[in-house]
Amino acid sequence: MNYHYLPIYLAIVGLAVSYFLGYMPLFIFVVFAVASLVTYFIYAKDKKAARLNRWRTPEKTLHFCSILCGWPGAIIAQQRLRHKSQKQSFRVMFMFTLLLNVALIASLHTVQGATLLRQFTHQLQSHVIIHIHQPQLQQTLSLLLAFRTDDYIYKQSDTFYIRESRIK
Repeated sequence: MNYHYLPIYLAIVGLAVSYFLGYMPLFIFVVFAVASLVTYFIYAKDKKAARLNRWRTPEKTLHFCSILCGWPGAIIAQQRLRHKSQKQSFRVMFMFTLLLNVALIASLHTVQGATLLRQFTHQLQSHVIIHIHQPQLQQTLSLLLAFRTDDYIYKQSDTFYIRESRIK
């Protein structure tokens, strides 16, 4: 097992558990996947430019991509392409961006963060319903923006909460 990939494995498990427990919509997975893919290609472009002695991508841009949920792609690029994996000052700043990103995700599990995330996704769902008129696309986007627990009603009994499906 390559321990450099451990943060990615932990993020995948953490996001999956978070989705299962109803804290995150699937949309968060898509954001991480797309941002990681874009970040990987930016690293690859920079590595190619470095080999050809051409104009390079600024380190600030690489860190910005990492902070926007692209850090898994950055880790993979650093390991597979052997790019930016030795420069100590870059690695320290990269770790800071990773920790900042993890802190942001963790903050979405607080009451205020979860409320903010739900408000945002519900507004996005409303926007999708109003402005997108293709039923398949509308259904797919609504599925990505929904929380797993949105299909359940919670009822309180004397001893515990009962979860019933809204879908019959």
